[in-house]
Amino acid sequence: MRSPATTTRRGAVRWLALAVAVSIGVLGGLGAFTFGYGDGSAYLTNNPEACANCHVMDGHFDSWVNSSHRDVATCNDCHLPHDPVGKWIVKADNGFFHSLAFTTGEFHEPIRIKERNARVVQGACLHCHSDFVHFMLPAERGEDMLSCVQCHTDVGHAERR
Repeated sequence: MRSPATTTRRGAVRWLALAVAVSIGVLGGLGAFTFGYGDGSAYLTNNPEACANCHVMDGHFDSWVNSSHRDVATCNDCHLPHDPVGKWIVKADNGFFHSLAFTTGEFHEPIRIKERNARVVQGACLHCHSDFVHFMLPAERGEDMLSCVQCHTDVGHAERR
């Protein structure tokens, strides 16, 4: 015969398991709905038009179309790391926080680049232009250097300042 305490614990564990399963189901369902409604699969491509799915990016897209990099670089080339793991980590990080900001309306307009993403852009500049900028790099790793976009403000996004 089971003690009342054992029966109570089993009942509590069952309710907890049910609550966890329902929570996962609700969150998974909301995530799937949001991914579908927001055309999330478009962000898995290399198509710059996907970045303009949200109206706050229209100006950035239009300025990229008029930029000197239009024919040589897409959004992903400049705004994601060039290593496969880093690329998907930054893409997931940005996807989550962009979705959260746009869903809640908690973002600055015009949209501003965050410090961690500015470091990614700097890395992209150095990746593609290493033959031209190697002499400007810091003598020791970790030392300061000017950000490329400090001087080249309209290279990727013409007429955006």
